[in-house]
Amino acid sequence: MSSGRKSEGAGCITWWGFSPALDLLSLGPVGSEDEIKVLLVGSGDPRHILKTIAGLQDKRLHVYVTETCMELVARQMLLLYIALIPQEIMGTTEKTEVFLEVFGNCEIRSQTEEIVRQAASQLHLFVTETIETSTHDCFNTTQLKFKERDELAKIFKSWTSSSSSQHPAPVSMSKAWDYRVRQHLGSRYDSREGCFDWDLHMKLHKKGCGVINKRQYERWRGQGLAFEMREGIYQIPNPTLLSSRVFSRAGDSVAYRGYWGDIVSSPYLSFGIETDDMSMMKTQNGKHIKTAQDISFANVQGLFQTLSRRRRNLSTSKPEKETEKSSMQIDLKSLMIKDLMHLNGVSLTFLPLESVHKLPDKQKYSHFFNFIYFSVSCLHQLGPMLGQIAAPDAVLVMELAKYILDLNKEQEAGFAKKAASLALQAGFEARHDGSSNDVHAIFVEQKNQVKLL
Repeated sequence: MSSGRKSEGAGCITWWGFSPALDLLSLGPVGSEDEIKVLLVGSGDPRHILKTIAGLQDKRLHVYVTETCMELVARQMLLLYIALIPQEIMGTTEKTEVFLEVFGNCEIRSQTEEIVRQAASQLHLFVTETIETSTHDCFNTTQLKFKERDELAKIFKSWTSSSSSQHPAPVSMSKAWDYRVRQHLGSRYDSREGCFDWDLHMKLHKKGCGVINKRQYERWRGQGLAFEMREGIYQIPNPTLLSSRVFSRAGDSVAYRGYWGDIVSSPYLSFGIETDDMSMMKTQNGKHIKTAQDISFANVQGLFQTLSRRRRNLSTSKPEKETEKSSMQIDLKSLMIKDLMHLNGVSLTFLPLESVHKLPDKQKYSHFFNFIYFSVSCLHQLGPMLGQIAAPDAVLVMELAKYILDLNKEQEAGFAKKAASLALQAGFEARHDGSSNDVHAIFVEQKNQVKLL
């Protein structure tokens, strides 16, 4: 295998984002349209989807998602499956625990593995049977290419497989994680605790993430366990965090299966460093009382409660009491995609991989999207034709490199400058109303100017 580089701490696959969840609709005017269209490019996880749904008022919302690989699509679908399990089948507290465990732990409990298997089994059936029409508004995969749907089905199938001659024992996640840590630290591996402490106090805490607890962060850096909310044994590999990576060996390309995601910044960034409840940010003797795990739990639980309030009753022909009784008869093992919560006014469509550059060629997407989001890992996909798919008064949001800890200040500033330059070429200019910060840059369409092509 090729030797590691210090810059590989962020990994080559974005299992979670490098910024907190955003309510995208709060960043600009939603206009007079009945349905707001949002394009997410490489967001990595469903944090922005959940947060934006939570803030949705009287409009309809249609979110379009495009990722860089099918493993990310599969994982987003699984996390959404968990989020949409009806409350009478899985309580909000348990659902929050399972979601965060799958979201940020390389190893999970046996109970959680059973839930992942069940969900993956249903998602496999859904993907293989859905051709032209989706049975659930939040799992529309009809726009994917046939080979992408085949790959998606293969991934879900692998998550349900037990060890056998056809399906060998899963990758040792502890060894895969340790390999990444060794690859990243090199000669510093023997003093890794000191490296972890430096990254936490001199980087994350300096960047405003003081709620990330030293013990929890070092546990995650050392073993890949970010969320341990219940007593239990965390020793079963989390299949949703495994993927293949191609290396050059003796002139040949060889694919190695393992953990190739972030091992430095942490999954706490998505839900655990910001909160509207300021009581959770209190400090005592200069230390935060609550941790990023506590805040992640409170935020995700709040989002799930909002989803339940948006739930739509599909059985309009049945009396309400009869519908409740019918839903209670469904348990987790028999839960199908159509039985998941349907949300009023919310739709979600998965687009083909890296399809951004092809959207301007389709008449359907001409001046279509009201909000467009690019992750830090997908900036290279932002091209000059982007303005053709942006609706009038569209808002462009770019995730910046603040939390890519291996970059220095000059590199971080250079990334922000590059993002602004690409936005300008696409016909967008920075919005000067204080909405931009060092985490996200906000752009709007240039007024009274010819777009650069």
